[in-house]
Amino acid sequence: MADIAKLVEDLSQLTVLEAADLAKALEEAWGVSAAAAVAVAGPAAGGGDAAPAEEKTEFDVVLTGDGGKKIQVIKEVRAITGLGLTEAKALVEGAPKAVKEGVNKAEAEEIKKKIEEAGGTVELK
Repeated sequence: MADIAKLVEDLSQLTVLEAADLAKALEEAWGVSAAAAVAVAGPAAGGGDAAPAEEKTEFDVVLTGDGGKKIQVIKEVRAITGLGLTEAKALVEGAPKAVKEGVNKAEAEEIKKKIEEAGGTVELK
């Protein structure tokens, strides 16, 4: 068997044109196409990009509006965050603002549900 390190070193010294000629020669000798391998690898790489988005574990709960029920939303924000009345009022009036950041999906969904039941609108990011 050939020395792999020597082979890698030799291939690294090829110019782009020489590498293209080598690829053509190997395709003819072995009856394969490099384009087919690239086409198969393309979608697999694209699928890999989608997986991390599905595996998101931390969410930011962002209040986007009070839905005309400011007092009820302020009460709910106070209960969720432990903020004082003035701070909770400022958060609600300054929407869109994060109510909680870096929470797990279950907690984020629960917070969203509570605020929406109070009349506010929420977005998970």
